Amino acid sequence: MPATPISAPDRQRRRLLKAAALAGASAGCACSAPDPLVVDDVSQLNPIRVAQLATPASTAQIQQALRESAGPVSIGGARFSMGGQVAMADSLHLDMRGMNRLVWLDVAGRHARVQAGMRWRDLQEILDPHDLAVKVMQSYSDFSVGGSVSVNCHGRYVGAGPVVESVRALQLVGADGNVRELSRNKDAALFRAVVGGYGGLGVISEVELDLAVNGVIARHAQRVTLPDYPAFFRDQVVGNPAVVLHNADLAPPDFDQPLAVSWIASDAKLTQSERLVPRKLNYAREQNLIWAASELPGSQWLRERYAEENLLRERAVVHRNFEASLDTASLEPRTRIFSTYLLQEYFIPVAAFLPFARRMADILRRYQVNALNISIRHSPPDTTTLLAWAPTEVFSFDKQRSSQSADFATRQWTQHLINAALDAGGRYYLPYRLHATPDQFLHAYPEAAAFARIKKQVDPAYRFRNQLWEKYLPA
Repeated sequence: MPATPISAPDRQRRRLLKAAALAGASAGCACSAPDPLVVDDVSQLNPIRVAQLATPASTAQIQQALRESAGPVSIGGARFSMGGQVAMADSLHLDMRGMNRLVWLDVAGRHARVQAGMRWRDLQEILDPHDLAVKVMQSYSDFSVGGSVSVNCHGRYVGAGPVVESVRALQLVGADGNVRELSRNKDAALFRAVVGGYGGLGVISEVELDLAVNGVIARHAQRVTLPDYPAFFRDQVVGNPAVVLHNADLAPPDFDQPLAVSWIASDAKLTQSERLVPRKLNYAREQNLIWAASELPGSQWLRERYAEENLLRERAVVHRNFEASLDTASLEPRTRIFSTYLLQEYFIPVAAFLPFARRMADILRRYQVNALNISIRHSPPDTTTLLAWAPTEVFSFDKQRSSQSADFATRQWTQHLINAALDAGGRYYLPYRLHATPDQFLHAYPEAAAFARIKKQVDPAYRFRNQLWEKYLPA
């Protein structure tokens, strides 16, 4: 009887099972401690051994570390980028998480200045007693402020654009250890390049931010047909000044019926007394639901019954800070040894929304991608940053998937999705796996040449390095 061929995903699963068995067999042994010089990100797919680790608590300590070293430098914060953007082999790695203090807060003017390693959640706890809120951030609160500025993040904030729109100024420590204050009016060209520059030009040590009011918001959810979604968004979301947050989710396998969720300013009675999501909650239910929805037969029914129907049926009225303080622990895989969850994001001009959505769904089905969901968001044009991912008004397709298959297969269908975005006149986002070819990168970000010229001016020894710039912008 001929042997049955083993697919790449099956071989990967068998290797993981063998590793799990070996780990179980060695339970109770005196195992070696993790190497403190190995830096990895949240995906746990990019372990990189650095030469030296520094944990500065002040700008002066960053200056000292840079002046006492001469080789490459990498920078990491909360480490949520997923493709080696936070580290470089044999570098001096600056772990910014000790830079977590408030510099000052202007309550009346609604401005704050913080050290770059502070997480949004820590800032929320400072702002909430003053009925203030972060103006623009990701949907989850675990990210660092400096990291968010380095990737020029965005969230669900309607009409607000990326985080650069709330950044008033920032402090940058250069390769020579000198400190510069940057803003739209002071060294503007460097400011434009640093925001969304992925640590390629220096160390962001402090960030000055505009803030918002922490109002009460009520959730409204409804189903919309895919062809009708752009008009629905124009008329009922961006056309309604009371809408604060919005996204729409597309579920597998068809990805053709958006579940639109808006949070609208309200004076209704609160359904949640907590002003912030409590820390260290038990997220077993949420984690189990994600696992079941992505791994078990009948997952579409599970998703509809326990996730979508709850959104449509249950009333929710909360403070803005509560909805903005979600914890990524709720997304942690239940079986980390077997799988991890990865993100991809594509930014598509409004006019190309429908053809791209259909082409994307076709690619995901053709390659049998285990996509958990696709979240649709919107951004007005970013006219500030050099490496802008939204040079025009765009819808973003934020795809979350469960990864168990070999990286080679993932690279194939990711490059097809990138081509689909480029053909639609759009771009892809850079904080994720480095599957794009160099040609695709240059097609998506032709401004990289200007970025390289600025880097040559401010970092002539090419000290600030990571896996992203090593692949797409070599010395």
